[in-house]
Amino acid sequence: MEKTSLKPSISSLILIAALGVAGAIGLAVPIAHADDGALLVGEAPPGRILRYNATTGSFIDVFVPAGTGGLQGTCCPVFGPDGNLYLNSVFSHSIFRYNGATGEFIDVFVPESSGGLLFPILLLFGPNENLYVGSLGTDSILRYDGTTGAFMDEFVPSGSGGMTGDDPQVFLFGPDGNLYVASPGTNSVLRFDGSTGDFIDAFVPPGSGGVNAPVGLAFGPDGNLYVGSYLTNSVLRYNGTTGDFIDVFVPSGSGGLNQPVGVEFGPDDENLYVASVGTSSVLRYNGSTGDFIDAFVPSGSGGLSFPRVFAFSPKITICHRARGVFGKQNTIRIGQLSVSDHLAHGDSIGACEE
Repeated sequence: MEKTSLKPSISSLILIAALGVAGAIGLAVPIAHADDGALLVGEAPPGRILRYNATTGSFIDVFVPAGTGGLQGTCCPVFGPDGNLYLNSVFSHSIFRYNGATGEFIDVFVPESSGGLLFPILLLFGPNENLYVGSLGTDSILRYDGTTGAFMDEFVPSGSGGMTGDDPQVFLFGPDGNLYVASPGTNSVLRFDGSTGDFIDAFVPPGSGGVNAPVGLAFGPDGNLYVGSYLTNSVLRYNGTTGDFIDVFVPSGSGGLNQPVGVEFGPDDENLYVASVGTSSVLRYNGSTGDFIDAFVPSGSGGLSFPRVFAFSPKITICHRARGVFGKQNTIRIGQLSVSDHLAHGDSIGACEE
């Protein structure tokens, strides 16, 4: 989407007049928006999903209020292949689904205790579009059908690889297709076969590079693994192929970093974003050097407390309908923050029907 100027020029006034004519004859009229991406941040507690502008970091609204649809404690938003938002309901041992554009409750996607689910934490859609859920109460990772929510299997069995205590906290699929699990219980990053769930090895051995209570993971654009070390207030970097320690990418306390949890490279892959629990903020760092840039979401913005996991919203598919006698329409993809304006002009979420 093109950015609009606050001060109209002569050419823009001519364009506005032209668009008025175009609308009258039924041509597709673009709606221009700036900064149309969103950053959703999960709290634990009080269990809300807050929305921020993904370009400026400014607070927008409470996208999913605490308790919506019966939600009982959440922290970890993830967008599914269908564009909807999925949230863990910690104390009802279930997974809820919400409209990815509006935040409205849709359904309980995974029913209470399905497959033995107990205190779900992180959610992850895998490369096969199935849903993987960290079951904190059973020290395992369960797998569910990504379309129906039906239980499939215990993908990583209870205690596999030595997981115990507060495991598994955070996990992701790596470039090699295998599953990597941040394990504060073993003070390491464990690797499991991405197809079978079988334990492979401690990819980052216990305590390597000074890691202490790893609870954040991200593979960077350079292919290396970045680990949030909760008890050293730092982000460490490891070789993405061998697991060897490279360096302390973000030094202890840089920019006020305190208890890092969520670690994620932004949509442009240029900057690194870290949820700093101890300062109730989301901090931004240069993705190449690790230098502190700013508090992207300042401390307490929008009432933020105890940020844990965050997600950048994907583009949303809508049917864009031109106003006028010919009823022209076409399917387009837009940022989350543009959706309300498009709906107000008669567009609808989802692809146009043939």
